Amino acid sequence: MADHNDRTQIPAQRQESPAAEPMTEMKPRRTAVRDWWEDAWSEGGVLHARWEDLRQAHTAGWHQMANWIKVLLATVSACAVLILLDGAFGVLTDAVQRLLTAAPRVQIGTDTSTGVVAVVDQPIRTYIAEHSAGLAVSGSTIYTLWQVAGLIGLVGGFLRSAAARLLWAAWGASSAAMIWATTPEQGRTLVTGIAVLAWLLASAFALRGLNLRPAVVVNASPRIRNVIRPEIHVPVPADKPADDTPDNVHQLQQR
Repeated sequence: MADHNDRTQIPAQRQESPAAEPMTEMKPRRTAVRDWWEDAWSEGGVLHARWEDLRQAHTAGWHQMANWIKVLLATVSACAVLILLDGAFGVLTDAVQRLLTAAPRVQIGTDTSTGVVAVVDQPIRTYIAEHSAGLAVSGSTIYTLWQVAGLIGLVGGFLRSAAARLLWAAWGASSAAMIWATTPEQGRTLVTGIAVLAWLLASAFALRGLNLRPAVVVNASPRIRNVIRPEIHVPVPADKPADDTPDNVHQLQQR
């Protein structure tokens, strides 16, 4: 009976470690990645071509640089503009909110103006007071915005801004409509006419330089200049012989 403790009967073969197979598989992968990296940076490779595009972009200019650089720059610029607009919109909203909150509380509907100004101003105050009930903003804030819009249209129109002149025209039309709707029927036409006349007088400054006639553009013919180029030689044709008789006539005479 053989002794189980006899070590001479134990097989001499040893099992290989299972960790050796992944190590042998990683070597071809590393080699393939290294080969791809070297090929990409070699002459004509993908990364080498992209690097050349970046290196030549500042000298090539916008029209000659690679298209992918243009797309990248346009995308980055658009993102930056959106971020700036988002921040500016928040700041502008807060500033307008503080401005409207700090607007003076105008007593709408009361006789705070006198003279000719009251003829035009009081109907607008009354119209705003009647139609601003229940709104999120007060009537005094709307009246202040109406005044600011008219001032912007007047100053911007004087500076020949097309948008400001459109604002000035819309401001005058809306003011005339409010005056017409609020004034009693007996003096409605007179008060509206006074308001329109005052707006036209102010339009002399807001619409200065405005010309409704179409501009006529005359294309003058370009001046022709004679350029002397001494390096260009044009051969002069030889003089014709004195006898201009055709050759066929000479042949007939010889016969």
